[in-house]
Amino acid sequence: MRKIIHCDCDCFYAAIEMRDNPELRGKPLAVGGSSERRGVVATCNYEARKYGIHSAMPMATALRRCSQLRVVPPRMDIYRQVSRQVQAIFSDYTDLIEPLSLDEAYLDVSEAQACRGSATLIASEIRQRVRETLGITISAGIAPNKFLAKIASDWNKPDGQYVIRPQEVDDFVRQLPVKKLFGVGKVTAGRLHSLGISTCEDLRAYSEQALLAQFGSFGARLHQLCRGIDDRPVKVERQRKSLSVENTFAADLPDLDACLQHIDELYQQMQRRWQSIHSRYRVSGCFVKLKFNNFVSTTAEHLADDMHRDWFPGLMAQAWQRHQRPVRLIGLGVRLKPRDPETEVDQLQLALDD
Repeated sequence: MRKIIHCDCDCFYAAIEMRDNPELRGKPLAVGGSSERRGVVATCNYEARKYGIHSAMPMATALRRCSQLRVVPPRMDIYRQVSRQVQAIFSDYTDLIEPLSLDEAYLDVSEAQACRGSATLIASEIRQRVRETLGITISAGIAPNKFLAKIASDWNKPDGQYVIRPQEVDDFVRQLPVKKLFGVGKVTAGRLHSLGISTCEDLRAYSEQALLAQFGSFGARLHQLCRGIDDRPVKVERQRKSLSVENTFAADLPDLDACLQHIDELYQQMQRRWQSIHSRYRVSGCFVKLKFNNFVSTTAEHLADDMHRDWFPGLMAQAWQRHQRPVRLIGLGVRLKPRDPETEVDQLQLALDD
């Protein structure tokens, strides 16, 4: 039986801003882009959430909901630094850490010796250390698997923790709303509700075959999750599938020529990000994403084995021709595959032999 902890920093970016500027405490606060440049909310504190503000909301909408909202630009270098400090605390308890983002991670403490091997005590100690040394709070969920641990971490937010013991799994999952299941979004939740399924207990009335018929291969996953079954291990390193950069413009770009003028700037941004991961990945394709002024998006891509700038003008022209209207967002990106160390060595040896 695994012992999994899901750690989730509370309103991470906003918490750091309030820590570094005490004048922001107790006031509605959002971290994100300027409303004048069509920015969005990256995160907000709990005072702002009382007004219905949430991440990914357009900043202009957030300001309409709360006129006294304080808006600060993100400081990603500081957030990454604090994230590394949090990760260093995690590593004092286990090497099995799966980061999901800068502010959350899974920890497998099944074999941990600290705190007499108690996952509950480990989570409590981690939270105390983060609070005392970094000045922010973190919530934790403790459970026999990743699915339940992630749900549990949200149970007593902020600055709390919740434990689901093995003998409690069945009763806990039975009353769980199906919208809480991993992978169930609005569309799937709507389909489930149309079948009269609101809770996991309702879902258990359906056989695996019936769920496969209704939801395809995801039906098997639903059959397991509604019984609290999740065998996914904590993966120490998550594999990226793509690398991309985007820019939303304060004023719409009127035509293709205006779009093409922004390729160099975006390409240089992507090159800088590529430097930190190129030793672990190789390029398998490239793409351009455009979002038009009617909020319709399109992506043009093709196979490629490098990240050469010359690929992108043609892809941008291809994407723009589909709608031929002003553009509000441009994204450049590449598809990635992990490098195979043995293959890389073989290729190097062939090059040396030549």
